[in-house]
Amino acid sequence: MEHITLLLAIVVVTALVFDFTNGFHDTANAMATTISTGAMRPKAAVAMSAVLNLVGAFLSVEVAKTISGGIINEEGIRPEVIFAALVGAILWNLLTWLLGLPSSSSHALFGGLIGAAVMSAGFSAVNGGTIVTKVLIPAVAAPLVAGLAALVATRLTYRIGGTTEDRSTSKGYRAGQIASAGLVSLAHGTNDAQKTMGVITLALVTGGVLAPGSNPPMWVIVSAGVAIALGTYLGGWRIIRTMGKGLTDLQPQQGFAAQTSAATVILASSHLGFSLSTTQSCSGAVMGAGLGRKGGVVRWSTATRMFVAWGLTLPAAGLVAAAAEFLTKQGTWGIAAVAVLLVAGSGAIWVISRRKPVDHTNVTDDEIEPAGVVTTAIAAVSPPPAGAPAPQATEPGAAAPNAAAGTAATEPGTPRTTVPAQSSESAPAPAATV
Repeated sequence: MEHITLLLAIVVVTALVFDFTNGFHDTANAMATTISTGAMRPKAAVAMSAVLNLVGAFLSVEVAKTISGGIINEEGIRPEVIFAALVGAILWNLLTWLLGLPSSSSHALFGGLIGAAVMSAGFSAVNGGTIVTKVLIPAVAAPLVAGLAALVATRLTYRIGGTTEDRSTSKGYRAGQIASAGLVSLAHGTNDAQKTMGVITLALVTGGVLAPGSNPPMWVIVSAGVAIALGTYLGGWRIIRTMGKGLTDLQPQQGFAAQTSAATVILASSHLGFSLSTTQSCSGAVMGAGLGRKGGVVRWSTATRMFVAWGLTLPAAGLVAAAAEFLTKQGTWGIAAVAVLLVAGSGAIWVISRRKPVDHTNVTDDEIEPAGVVTTAIAAVSPPPAGAPAPQATEPGAAAPNAAAGTAATEPGTPRTTVPAQSSESAPAPAATV
């Protein structure tokens, strides 16, 4: 066995940096709904998620084996290729975090691996069958299955508890949310931490340190688990706001249904070795839970941007990785140039993010984006949300309030007072947080 070279050490460190960004990018998967419904305080939520992500990293290595020996052919692949792939994945993670879009860190990694491998050794370096069966098909199926399961679970939850007051059930559902959020965090560590383990193992194989087909060494498992746990504790507050407030307005019942459905899908895929996107699974479950409540709607303008980011993740990360691999093929100066560009790009994104910071103090603030045309139309014809108070009817003979004229009804015999009507320009937007 050869010793780890300087280049291989740089690749391992870069992989752990990607794992760190994966952690704070995907914190929203487990904790967005728990935070938005008030079941847990933001800092306590991310701390619990970080611990369970670390525990989940030790539960399985099936996904790691899929990545280290399935996505690309190990023969002819150099450590520089892995480095270029990680550069594409990290930059895409940071860009989507800046925009608050819950895109897939997993697909960013896959796109980077594919783009760098093709630039290095051509299309023969990619295992097309594995990509289709264990990446693309789960990418389409996971959000649909999780969304449908969350929709059905939400309908059943409201039907079963329909005769019970919300106050008496909300406390129990909040406790259920905490438990289900912990399950999602555990599943996330089981699935996503393994992806970095697989990448590091692949780099060690290409560098001659490990034999092909080897399982991740224990130090790789520990370091990947710690990196994703630290990133999770940092908290990707921008994406938490989008997942918790931007897609739909969730109640504790919906949050419990969404998280339980997503955790079931993720754990099942990890057991089968499917490297699916936990982000897509959780986003699909949140939208399904939003549609499962009577009167609940999804903010399709935000969802559309999210769908576009999902579609761009693989090719965008692949193109950046291919460009990085083109530079690394030029020799030492090319590798140094790629490292400088990675640091400069990451620093620029961080500086831009400081202009409008989002942290645990304002993560639950309502979105200021107005509802789109489709959302407004659906909300207008949908029945009121479950538990909403019915409008009070006026007593016979009492004057009805005239909102257009801005007048207020008064007792008989008292003078009528006039309240200035708000103009349409200054009136607040409807509180349809969907």
